[in-house]
Amino acid sequence: MPTVVQVSPRLAAEFKSVRLRALQDTPAAFGSTYAKESRLSDSEWLERVATWSGSGSVCYLAMEDGAACGIIACYLDKNNAARAYVASMWVAPSHRRTGLGSTLMNTVERWAEKIGADELRLMVTSRNAAALRFYERCGFTLTGVTGPYPNDPAIYEREMAKALGAGPQAPGAR
Repeated sequence: MPTVVQVSPRLAAEFKSVRLRALQDTPAAFGSTYAKESRLSDSEWLERVATWSGSGSVCYLAMEDGAACGIIACYLDKNNAARAYVASMWVAPSHRRTGLGSTLMNTVERWAEKIGADELRLMVTSRNAAALRFYERCGFTLTGVTGPYPNDPAIYEREMAKALGAGPQAPGAR
């Protein structure tokens, strides 16, 4: 089973590799594109490592045999520190349905609870039924909020939320 580690400058190459693989594997699942991110310089990837695992944010890689096979990031809402957003969730096809996705999600949930968040939110595209089912199995529910997907006007994003810590809470309730 892969191990989950927090992204650091030492893992910048693996971070870049897994992020680009994710963008190629499921291009309509992310707010960015392979074409855009493949042009980033090594120094820009190092800056991204610092940002994604800096104050109020975290990024984890699933590593097996020295290579990344999964990724997940999470960041606090700048206007509501009790809310955190899951981003960049991806598991390599070779590791799907092994429990790795749940392990990554549980790791982010523990991080969010530790820093005081009581709710996780995320966006899932309308064409990603497998991700929607996965997030539902993880306890997320649709909030009813939708928005345009930035890379394709034929696709929209759907927001999902999950209460953390003290127990069930309606999405958006405070």
